[in-house]
Amino acid sequence: MKKNLPPPASHLIPKKMLSLDPFSQWLGIEILECEIGRCKVGLTIRKEMLNSMNKAHGGITYSLADTAFGFSANTFGKYAVSIETSINHIAALEEGDFITAESVIEETKNKLGFHIIEVKKNSEIVALFKGVVYRTSKDWE
Repeated sequence: MKKNLPPPASHLIPKKMLSLDPFSQWLGIEILECEIGRCKVGLTIRKEMLNSMNKAHGGITYSLADTAFGFSANTFGKYAVSIETSINHIAALEEGDFITAESVIEETKNKLGFHIIEVKKNSEIVALFKGVVYRTSKDWE
């Protein structure tokens, strides 16, 4: 029998999502800051994340940004799924670099949310990610 419990606080939803996400755990993603409509995550580039040019694979920055995007979109308490994303890679990354991705909701229209995510190494922007999310009517439990 399903219990009628209140939904988790917005800052707890990303923690729950991370606990259920083996890929983000393998990446070593950690939640640095989180509130409704905003989430900042980070990771350290490891050797197994490098490409043939000895630089971080573009999928690493994409995955970090996508995780920040998903976490921030779900802080509103409803299941949210991405429907469109894109990324611009601006600078190459090396093994040992610590990078962060901060997702901020820029606009909402009905059930759609428009997010901009900056991926940074220290204060330098190394990638820009844009995402559109659809918020379902299903509550996080």
